[in-house]
Amino acid sequence: MNFQVAVLKILVSYPDGFAVMPDLKRDLAVLATSGRDWGERTKRLAARMPDLDIFSQGLVERLNGGWRITEKGRAGLELMEAARPSDVELRSEAPRAESSPAAPRPPLPGSTREG
Repeated sequence: MNFQVAVLKILVSYPDGFAVMPDLKRDLAVLATSGRDWGERTKRLAARMPDLDIFSQGLVERLNGGWRITEKGRAGLELMEAARPSDVELRSEAPRAESSPAAPRPPLPGSTREG
């Protein structure tokens, strides 16, 4: 598990992005024991910002016995999450010879039919 990404994910889930230390520690412990998927996800997100340092970059600030995510931290987390793994997988599975940015794509299952 990537600690810094986990902290950002936890803080963004709290009202006003602020959590006191006991709550933050409890949530980190829960996430650390929640299985491989969570750990792998935080590592993938962290790989999108290899020089991530939540404090020196001003993404999280310490105050009043807890930590608070800043607007810059919210933006950084959004940036890390912008490229969804499913989007990357779909693009990598498409045949290269037939794939072209201008090529029309078939409708998705369940989309409205013409006529």
